[in-house]
Amino acid sequence: MSRVKPSKHSRRDFLKLAAVTAAVGPFFAFPQRARASQKTLSIVKWAHFVPEFDSWFEGMAEDWGTRHDTKVIVDRVPVEEVSGRAAAEVKAGVGHDIFMFPWPPAEYYQHVIDHDGIYQTVAMKYGQIDFMGHRSTFYPKAKKRFAFADSWIPLPLHYFSDYWSEVGMALGPLHYDGLRSGSKRIREKLGIPHGLAFSSTLEGNITLHTMLIDFGSGVLNVHGDVILDQGSRTMAALNYARILHQEAGTPEQLAWGSSGNVKAMLARKTTCSMNGISLLRAAEKKDPGIARKILIQPPLIGSAGAGIAAIPHVTNCSVVWNFAQNQEGAQQFLADLIDNSKTAYQQSLGCNFPFFQKTVPDILIQLSRDSQADPPYKYIQLKDALHWTHVLGVPGYATPAFMEVFNSFVIPRMFQRVLKREASLEDATRAAAAEVQRISDKWKQVG
Repeated sequence: MSRVKPSKHSRRDFLKLAAVTAAVGPFFAFPQRARASQKTLSIVKWAHFVPEFDSWFEGMAEDWGTRHDTKVIVDRVPVEEVSGRAAAEVKAGVGHDIFMFPWPPAEYYQHVIDHDGIYQTVAMKYGQIDFMGHRSTFYPKAKKRFAFADSWIPLPLHYFSDYWSEVGMALGPLHYDGLRSGSKRIREKLGIPHGLAFSSTLEGNITLHTMLIDFGSGVLNVHGDVILDQGSRTMAALNYARILHQEAGTPEQLAWGSSGNVKAMLARKTTCSMNGISLLRAAEKKDPGIARKILIQPPLIGSAGAGIAAIPHVTNCSVVWNFAQNQEGAQQFLADLIDNSKTAYQQSLGCNFPFFQKTVPDILIQLSRDSQADPPYKYIQLKDALHWTHVLGVPGYATPAFMEVFNSFVIPRMFQRVLKREASLEDATRAAAAEVQRISDKWKQVG
């Protein structure tokens, strides 16, 4: 028969241990119960064009969770799958606490909280969000901030200086006429086409919406009325793209998948493209010799007095669904995210420009002294990016109607019908305008 040996600890030791356990709290005494009570914050974000940024983001989120006794789960979604994933979560009424979009998600304004409280919290530290950020996340009709914007990615023109030197344009094309004439001569001499994206991808959408505004056209006016088919400016943009494609394009451009324009540039198969500087950063990583030959400049000078203008390659907007399980934690995370803006800018290799400009006060210095650029001042061309970048929805806001037009690729499909010779300029414009009108009418009826 076995006996239980008497404890060597006295009753006084036991009481001391009990007191210490009570002071430490239930996690020490009941670890299983503590883990069960720990909060969870789930985030889905679009996969950044600079993979190192996502690695940093996930580490930062984990550190935030440690400080707030929260398990943070981050899921990456390819850009081309963002719309479908978001629609599925809304339809099911179940999903992540935070959903990060690479564009303003205005069409979901009824399914999200009002993010005004987050903006107010951040404003106490860093001031109000700038004009573009405001118009990207506020829906005037509903008087609601449907998303929280922290950063954006400018859209400069990238070009190979050696290719363009072959036709006496070492500084690249400054305007659309120069792009067309120079691209034609380069293809005739070297057999290499231009590399503007014309397919139904994010890059094609951004490029062709930019081309529209550069030719003095647009989709909707500030009142939400359709302006796509007013006057001849849309047809002028279509005709320009048609001639450019015939003289200096390639059939593959119309079928490019996501980042197809980037892949073509990195393979030296095209002469230029509109893109965020992730293109040049990828070249610096893949082959410094190729990167040395790629220069960037502000967008092309438009016609009809449009001047230098482009829309952002990315407008990083986060939403907290109204069915999110951890709304309080989600709002706190987004507010705290702005504290990391300077690190986010650096970890994105200069892609992510802050909407709260005080968070990166030395951005001009960083642009002029880039450690990876050759020459180191190459990125100073972005110094005025905020002045030449227009919000999606220009001349108005990023409204639900405009963003449905954007996400359903109405404009790229309009251009493709002309480039594929499936429709005349007039018929393509008329059909696209009718589609925009249907979308606009639908949203005007929504309360």
